[in-house]
Amino acid sequence: MKFEELLLEVDGFGKYQMLVYLMLCLPRLVIPMHFLLHNFISASPSHHCIIPNFTGISNLSRDEIFLISLPRESDGTLSSCKMFSRPQYHLLVNSSRNMDNTSSIQSCQQGWVFDHSQYVSTTATEWDLVCEKKGLNQAIATFFFIGVTLGSVLFGYLSDRFGRRRILLLAFAVTLFFGTMTAFSVSYLMFIVMRSLCGVGLTGISIISLILAVEWTDIKHRTFCGTISGISWSIGYMILALLAYLIRSWHWLLLAVTSPCLLSIVIWWWLPESARWLLTKKEVEPAHSYLSRCARVNGKKDFHSKITTEVLRKTVITDESRNYFYWHLLKTSKLRKITLCSAAVWFGVSFTYYGITLNIGGFSLDPYMTQFIFGAIEIPAKVGVYFVLDRIGRRHCQAWTLIATGFFIALNVFIPAEHGHVRSAVAILGKGFSEASFTTVFLYTAELYPTVLRQSGIGCCSFVARIASSLAPMIMLLDDTWRYLPPMIFSTVAGLSGMVAFLLTETTNSQLPETIEDVEDDGNKNILRTKTSQESMQTEIALGPMSPINTGDPLGQQQEANSDCDMKLPPKTSLLANGMDTSRC
Repeated sequence: MKFEELLLEVDGFGKYQMLVYLMLCLPRLVIPMHFLLHNFISASPSHHCIIPNFTGISNLSRDEIFLISLPRESDGTLSSCKMFSRPQYHLLVNSSRNMDNTSSIQSCQQGWVFDHSQYVSTTATEWDLVCEKKGLNQAIATFFFIGVTLGSVLFGYLSDRFGRRRILLLAFAVTLFFGTMTAFSVSYLMFIVMRSLCGVGLTGISIISLILAVEWTDIKHRTFCGTISGISWSIGYMILALLAYLIRSWHWLLLAVTSPCLLSIVIWWWLPESARWLLTKKEVEPAHSYLSRCARVNGKKDFHSKITTEVLRKTVITDESRNYFYWHLLKTSKLRKITLCSAAVWFGVSFTYYGITLNIGGFSLDPYMTQFIFGAIEIPAKVGVYFVLDRIGRRHCQAWTLIATGFFIALNVFIPAEHGHVRSAVAILGKGFSEASFTTVFLYTAELYPTVLRQSGIGCCSFVARIASSLAPMIMLLDDTWRYLPPMIFSTVAGLSGMVAFLLTETTNSQLPETIEDVEDDGNKNILRTKTSQESMQTEIALGPMSPINTGDPLGQQQEANSDCDMKLPPKTSLLANGMDTSRC
């Protein structure tokens, strides 16, 4: 008996599942606010060198002081990072003349003056991370995503080993503690260490909350719930724009986006463990308790009379009582193909998403409005995925959204800077397709991996994605070499990863695989189609009681026996096993 059939007995998408999704939406609001926080806490406002109090400049106007003290860039703007070693008084008479022979252009000697009209304080203004040090400012995002990368490996393994629920609480605690410590950092080194450790916890929240929700939902509603869950990211995206507009100091903004973790810890007490995971670990009694609670909330009063702990112990096929590790993702041929191709797709999705998201300058809108619109466009993108995903399939949706993202990134290269509104519109379209690809990849990957390796598979792919997101801020520094180099790199990677997506297996309307053998079985024997389960019942066959699973038998034999049973029975055959009605073997 498959877990999907158990979900039918408790209602695969009732009040219980909706409450679980609602409770998981709050912590998911925290994730985008932290992931995109770099746009505001590390923004680099307009600045110029502190001008020494040279003799004779006290009677000059501000513009005249700038004229004689600061050189101009090739585009005519005053330099942000250079100054004259001596005042160029002759420029007051003729500003087109060259500097005198006794002066030279040098770097800022006494620091910088920052424009605080838009940002009261940022990491750039706190530790002067501009000009020669601007790479350190961008590296803040890289260090954060390195922490996120480590978290994807750590929490992926821990949640598969010790359960989704208790490790989710650990992720909340880690995020809350280190997020708060980051806000009170007194040095750049302390900041990047605390920020990186905060990223470790945030990844745990991200991947565990998604998997916990998916594992409580039936096949029919997986796409809908995955899309709705993703909308919480977009709402958090837009809330960040509002908070950043209202809170212009990086210390207080960090505290504001971390504080929801307190409420998440309170809500955690009502979250269930994954009954699917419990059954794979042979923990039948706790699984039955959670299933009973689900049935009671969903109004399935006959659950206890149909399914007891003895029935679960005898009929639910669980994997061998063994521990799985990351190398199992590469152990068999089909899992190896899934892992390698999924990793390439996740790299492209994350690389291009953050390449667009962490670049909110250069458009006709201010950064707050750009951030808000970039978040708002994600909602129709997610809704569009919901309506398209089951029609064209996961594979085509994944591939074409990535290719479209690459196209719009490349298109903006050819649009002149003076056409700011056009550039903004194209960037918003690219952002929409980028989000559609991100929405698809989470659900698609969760459906490709079996239950015993699902969290590890998501964790592995998330690890690759975070490497990509760590590289994206550094790629943006290449615009000093050639301004079009970063967008061309992002566009190329999006196109290539989109083509790799065509190599993955289609999972639309497929039952979630439980074991490695399910994945290797070509999807014809153990992976049953939802369409089949919806066909009308033609006959009812009475069978004797199913014998308990013999843990000494090879798992492959058990799967083969059930596969043979599947092939022999007509669609939607109800079997009387262990004194209960179940659908299929």
